[in-house]
Formats: sequence, structure tokens, C-alpha cells
Amino acid sequence: MSEALTPTPQGGDETPSGEIGRVLQHVSVLIVDDEPGMRNFLVRTLGPRCRRIEAAASAEEASRLLDAHHFDLVVLDNVMPGQSGLDWLAQQRRVGLFAEAILMTAYADLETAIHALRVGAADFILKPFRSNQILNAVARCMDQHYLRRENFLLRYELRVDRMNARGRLIGRSPRIEAVRKTLERLAPLPTPVLFTGESGTGKEIAARTLHALSDRADKPFVPFHCAAGSPDRMAAELFGEIGAGRNDGLLMYASGGVMLFDEVTELPLPVQATLLRVIEDNRIRPGGSEREVPLNLRFFFATNANLERAVEEGRFRRDLFHRINVLRVEMPTLRERIGDIAELAEQFIAKFARQLGVAPLTLSEGVLLNLARYSWPGNVRELRNLIERSLILGAIPPEFADGAGDAGLEPDESLHAVERQHILSVLEACGGNRAEAARRLGVSRKTIDRKCSMWNV
Repeated sequence: MSEALTPTPQGGDETPSGEIGRVLQHVSVLIVDDEPGMRNFLVRTLGPRCRRIEAAASAEEASRLLDAHHFDLVVLDNVMPGQSGLDWLAQQRRVGLFAEAILMTAYADLETAIHALRVGAADFILKPFRSNQILNAVARCMDQHYLRRENFLLRYELRVDRMNARGRLIGRSPRIEAVRKTLERLAPLPTPVLFTGESGTGKEIAARTLHALSDRADKPFVPFHCAAGSPDRMAAELFGEIGAGRNDGLLMYASGGVMLFDEVTELPLPVQATLLRVIEDNRIRPGGSEREVPLNLRFFFATNANLERAVEEGRFRRDLFHRINVLRVEMPTLRERIGDIAELAEQFIAKFARQLGVAPLTLSEGVLLNLARYSWPGNVRELRNLIERSLILGAIPPEFADGAGDAGLEPDESLHAVERQHILSVLEACGGNRAEAARRLGVSRKTIDRKCSMWNV
């Protein structure tokens, strides 16, 4: 017999009342029992602690309530006239009930426990019981639900190997500062956000940064790479399905947090149609289900493709394009923020030296100048890979090494010229405000004054 189906003990409190209140405050509960006294007792006990509570006197009334409302938890009696609680629960699972369930019974026999496990009951409690026992059972059931969701999301993230995508926006260039300011403005809004830009510019990192700034920061951030999954299984993976095993789907597990659709133009057209309805209604109907489930999700999208062209070519739905293209964040290329290369390189050196257990590399001015000259078609990701490869091999590649490419340099290609150009561009972006330029560049105001005096600015 499953440990989760061990009858709730007849002892005292197991969970502090404050902890029970924290777990139950967002939970909606449906009580199903034909005895008025038991229904009233459970409503009085659970009602003040739960977000919402409803009670049904029969399986038929409970079915009508499930058709009209979504519940996180069902507490039901097993012995009822007409249909047993377990038979009713099995029927509801087949048509679309994803709520947790606790069975109330006066008989804790092995056959009942096995039946309860097969139809998806998380726990059962022996009658008669006291208020602290049902509170503990409900709190434990919901704790297991949240733990199962967290474990699923962690396994999913490890499976798709997204852990290396975590990070933060690095740099003080005007373009990256503009992105930061935009993210700060978007953080409190529920509106979908579209991240665009070349491959390797840090779209997912920007999305994670926006999530961290929002009021959903303590809720899940779930990235889904639209080009990586099987088109035949993508709908089931995203939206869930009723089948032999429980499959709630990524969107339901992410509810409360943020879902990022990376390379959204790769979504198959049928999935695009379903996704549009989900975004519009914030509700989801898993495959094979007769009921919809409400979602509380903020949607992020990312692509390095030309969405307008994809719409014109019929590869992307026009209505979905207009729905997600409300707020757009364009990520700059590394070519547009060469002043950030030194800081990015140093961060990657520190990170990979620690992970690989090797000595860090020191980047000379000549190496930094060669890095600044390069066009970086792979953007920040290419720089990251170059640094990792250099640490493994113990040296910067010859084409970037100190002294490479110095022959024939014009005066305006010197390191000092690059420095002057970058500082003046930041000053221009700050409207000539030297204090703000110094803050963005991470240097003192005196340094800016000294440089400007030297350049007669």
C-alpha cells in the first residue's frame, strides 16, 4: 500500500496552524458527503482557511459543481446513496478531473486502499475524525501536490538541458541599459512579451530577468523550446491529456508563473491555434477532457526569425502574431555593444574556471582589442563558447592572441580609439551627463572628467 494512502492517524496536530493557513489560503475545495452534519462540520473547519469552498450532498450535485467551477481538492465520502465515492471519482478522472482527492471512510481495509490508489486518491481519513486531523490531511495533500509539481519542473529543465541558460544581463553599454529600463517598466504588467534578436543575444536571460523583477518571481519559470519537441506529442506535452497515466501538461504545472515559448515560429499550426485560445481565455482543456481548467500564467515568447515574414509565408498565424506582438524587447547584437565584451569575458572566465577547475586566463589589452574587432555572428553565446574552449585548451585562439592583426592598423583602430569612441557614445546617450555616464561605465566621475579634458570635449 502506498505511503500516501496510509490512513490519517487519530493523534493530535501534525502541522503548525500557521503553516496550515499558508498552505490552504489559495486552495479551492469541494466537499462531497450525503450527511448534512459532516458537510457543515467540514465547511466550518476548512472554510475560514481556504480561498473557496463548496459542498455537495450527492455525486450528481458534485458533478454539476465540477462542470461549473475548478477545484484544487475534493474531499469525498466513500459510502453514498446511488454511487460510491470511489466509483464517482474514477468516472470524473475519465472526463477530466485533475484535482487532488481525499477519501473519507469508516473502513480502512486493504481493498479500499488499493481501489483508492487506482482512481487517484492522494489520501484517506478514517471516520470519525477531529478538525485538526482533516486540516493536517488537507495540508499534507496539497504539500505533496506542490512538491510533485516542483519535482516535475526540475526534471523537465534538466532533461531539456536549459540550466546553462541561467544568468543575468551583463554590461553597461547604452543598448543593454535601455533593455534593463524596458524590463523594469514591463515587470508589473500581465501582458505577453515578445523577445526578438539574433541567435545568442541573450533572449532567454532577458526573459528570466523580467520574471525575477515581477511579482511572479517566486513562481515557476518554464522555458519550452518549440523546435526541440516532437510535433506529434507537442500538444499533449504542453496542454496535457486524459490517458492511462496522469499528464497535467507543462502549462498546468507552470500555472502561477511564467511560460516562455522559445523559437515560437517553430510551433506547428494546430498547436498555434490551441495556444491562441489559451492566451485569450487563460483556460486550458487537456486532450480528451470534457472540462476546462483555469490558468494563471504570463506568457513570454522569443524568436530570432522574422515573424512578419513567417506570417506572410503562412507559417505563423496572423491572429496569434498580433496577440503576442504587444510588447517587444529587441536584444542588441554583440557588435552593437562592444564596450561590454571585456566585462562579459571576465564573467565567463570566472564562471568556467570555477566549473572546470582550471586556472583563469588574463586578457591583455591586445586580446581585448582583437575581440572588439571581430564581428561575432554568434553574439554572446559565441563569446561564451570561445572563453570556455580557451580555458580548456589553456590559451586564447591564435586569431585573437596578443599582437594578432596589428600589422597595418590605422590610428583610429587603436585600443585608445575604441575606448574614446565607447565613452563618447555613452556620454551622448546620457545627454552629456558625466555623472550618469560614469555610473553606466562603472568608473569614477574623475576618470570621465580626465578623459574629456584630454580629448578637449
